[in-house]
Amino acid sequence: MTGPVPVVLGVESSCDETGFGIVSEGRLLGQGLASSAAQHADFGGVVPEIAARAHLEAAVPTLRIALADAGVSLSDITHVAATSGPGLATAVHVGLAAAKSIAWSLDVPLFGVHHLAGHAAADTLEHGPLPAQSIVLIVSGGHTSILHVGDLVRDPIVHLGDTLDDAAGEAFDKVARLLGLGYPGGPAISRAALTGDTRAFTFPRAMLRSGDDPYIFSFSGLKTAVARTVETIERRGDAVPVADIAASFEQAVVDVLVTKSLRAVRDKGLGTLVIVGGVAANARLRAVAQERCDAAGVELRVPPMSLCTDNGAMIAAVGDLLVRSGAEPSPLGISADPSAVLHGAQLPLPEGSAA
Repeated sequence: MTGPVPVVLGVESSCDETGFGIVSEGRLLGQGLASSAAQHADFGGVVPEIAARAHLEAAVPTLRIALADAGVSLSDITHVAATSGPGLATAVHVGLAAAKSIAWSLDVPLFGVHHLAGHAAADTLEHGPLPAQSIVLIVSGGHTSILHVGDLVRDPIVHLGDTLDDAAGEAFDKVARLLGLGYPGGPAISRAALTGDTRAFTFPRAMLRSGDDPYIFSFSGLKTAVARTVETIERRGDAVPVADIAASFEQAVVDVLVTKSLRAVRDKGLGTLVIVGGVAANARLRAVAQERCDAAGVELRVPPMSLCTDNGAMIAAVGDLLVRSGAEPSPLGISADPSAVLHGAQLPLPEGSAA
């Protein structure tokens, strides 16, 4: 059956970025993105109520930016996809409500999608379809997971491992606060680390010993080790070597992320590693992963930095894949699921919800 070429609008609001993206047949047409990160800086982390209000204020202007960037009008949209979980409850509700309103007003299908599947789909906008089987490392402020992925929208997504405590991005935020570098911590740590020595301090690489779960992460001990190091130096009355601590901490995180991801690639007999999420923008992670993948004969795929952080384009990419796979759309009654477990790209209607 043939029909009009799908033009999918994606809506993302799971945390502090308001994103609208437009994708057609695997090609990114345009996007708009607004961030409320500056409003959370004084609190050292995202405040859900502030994020939700910022989404409300940014939704219409950001949608207009995406439409103008894509060179299309709202009437050209044939399908709408939105993050329906996981994420901050109040934040997810805003974007999902906006998506429902657009889909209802245009009388077009709506797809409720999993935020983490969106991160995986972001890479397809740069490098084309994912291989038949791949390992995907999702590393961000709220998630650090290793996934075994086949067809992103047709096959179940297999969770190999997650973090036991802090996500990698969360650890960056906390260590940045310890070092007085501000929020968000990832970019701040990376800037400070540029002039530091990665070998100045030997920080722990958790869960890498024989007998540990090969795909599980833990970063709370690393964060504690940095805190104790800073306390010891300050107790002596010495100046804290911020750059060296930042570089050593960053290297410890990167070592664990790359080692475990490549172990999954090897264990599953695969040839491709995909790294996505906000921390995938980290220059040291990209460099170390490329070096080690090259040495192991593994293809490394990482989206451009503009597609690493939360954005609407990645959600539109999932919607576009769902449309082209012939998936049934979600009912307009689909609810936000802030704690959604990743089993597939499309989120089902929770039990008890109205269709």
